[in-house]
Amino acid sequence: MDFYAQEGVSVIIPVYNRPEFLKEALDSALKQTFLNFEIIVIDDGSTDSTSDVINSYGDKIVKIRQDNKGVSSARNKGIMAAKYDFIAFLDSDDLWMEQKLERQMDFFHKNPGASVCQAGEIWIRRGKRVNPCKKHIKPSGMIFEQSLNLCLVSPSAVMLKKSVFHEVGYFNENFPACEDYDLWLRITCTIPVFLIDEPLVIKRGGHEGQLSSMDSLDKYRIMSISQLIDSGRLDDFQKNAALKVLGEKCRIYSAGCVKRGKDVEASEIMAIAGKYGRFL
Repeated sequence: MDFYAQEGVSVIIPVYNRPEFLKEALDSALKQTFLNFEIIVIDDGSTDSTSDVINSYGDKIVKIRQDNKGVSSARNKGIMAAKYDFIAFLDSDDLWMEQKLERQMDFFHKNPGASVCQAGEIWIRRGKRVNPCKKHIKPSGMIFEQSLNLCLVSPSAVMLKKSVFHEVGYFNENFPACEDYDLWLRITCTIPVFLIDEPLVIKRGGHEGQLSSMDSLDKYRIMSISQLIDSGRLDDFQKNAALKVLGEKCRIYSAGCVKRGKDVEASEIMAIAGKYGRFL
């Protein structure tokens, strides 16, 4: 049987109060040249006209609504509702090129042992194209050590086998931000993430409501690294790399807390560092 005849993709789009962006994201998903896919939109308790946009697509999409529980909960609900073995995420403010799914499914067809791949991106900030810094250039393969400092996998660019979640777990619903960073670390410590070095995603930023604009992001990265170290999943080399980054993030973040008068939070971060012998 032909690969494309038996394999499909479940596209998961979480959304909260983004009607204009959502319509553009949905239109880009529906224009895909790869045809065997479903779109699952999880409305995370929107209070504006987002639900009207969702309903306007009728049976072209699968609609799920929940009380506002955050993006991790929304994505997890979409994963559990997915009927296909391949999962692709699309953030409601991003766009796909028409061949995005086709290129990734072709990659898996040619590399059946692979479990995760991501595509290249075009970055748009406040309506203008920008070039990513050198540190944001995506590597390919076993990328755990490079991923410790900052998130190198984008939800809108990634496609992965559903079985990966059975192996490493789902998005951490206790994290209001950096939930993707946390998942990618759990994946990349044992699973290669391959790059299709072709700009198939338009990543739009600089607008209100983005989780990446939240304060205290490194607090959740510190928590993520700490939990991963405690999980026992890391080999000695990975653990040493994680401890080094953890210590540096704790040092910088606790100093920032002290500067802003957040002494209790600074003490909590210093205690995490001290737990691993990284005294600040």
